[in-house]
Amino acid sequence: MSDVVHPAHTPVTTEPRTVRLLVILLVLSLVAVLLLAPLAAVFTEALADGLPAALQALTQPDARSAIVLTLLVAAITVPLNAAVGIAAAWAIARFDFRGKAFVVTLIDLPFSVSPVVAGLALVLLFGSNSTVGGWLIAHDMRIVFALPGIILATLFVTFPFVARELIPVMLEQGRAEEEAALTLGASGWRAFRTVTLPNIRWALLYGVLLCNARAMGEFGAVAVVSGKIRGETTTMPIMVEMLYNEYLATAAFSLAAALALLALVTLALKSLLEWRHADVLAATRRH
Repeated sequence: MSDVVHPAHTPVTTEPRTVRLLVILLVLSLVAVLLLAPLAAVFTEALADGLPAALQALTQPDARSAIVLTLLVAAITVPLNAAVGIAAAWAIARFDFRGKAFVVTLIDLPFSVSPVVAGLALVLLFGSNSTVGGWLIAHDMRIVFALPGIILATLFVTFPFVARELIPVMLEQGRAEEEAALTLGASGWRAFRTVTLPNIRWALLYGVLLCNARAMGEFGAVAVVSGKIRGETTTMPIMVEMLYNEYLATAAFSLAAALALLALVTLALKSLLEWRHADVLAATRRH
């Protein structure tokens, strides 16, 4: 029997307690300055003239149009990206083919390309001066400065979120369970529905939440392709900028506060999923 004594609680770090406290205080201070203070300032300015004034600003036609458009774009792009992300993760995790590393790089492309550049690329491709855009406009199908262009721009910037959450999960799980289901006579769709989907559901929901948060808050690419047509192609982030530039502070901060509330709800759901996912993993290890 070994004479080595293993302590019940091995310290994670060997730094003095004072150093650890200073590092924690530094991190909390940065979080307070960079995150909490701006968020508090937004809500303070939104309520500077009282809650009735803030609510009245949100009921104005331009603000209502921006809110509806933002929710509509998110409602369209998130399911599309979820479907494409599942397909991309499935192809990368389950199949071996030439160029797989290149496909993974392409999935990460929106993370490295500026959203403004993506918006300009869409304008060059579908604008009135391009061959494709000219043909579409001639047939009364406008992409740029219309809803389709906003959706395409949002799809581009949000594309990686679902796929990047699913790929590592599906690679770790392997193919054994799905192959067993197929061997027992299950169809491909049934194997996906009863085996694959339950195994990836938490990662899928997590990716969908991140995708939704980015879709609602995207500014750069949408600002380029939307044309900022008031009441038609202005999403909430764009409308906030327009109102602030017009010195309508209460309206601008009220709309910004509404967008922040949507982000906080998304953050709360994300935290809940992380907590629930941790419990599921712990239960799996126990059994």
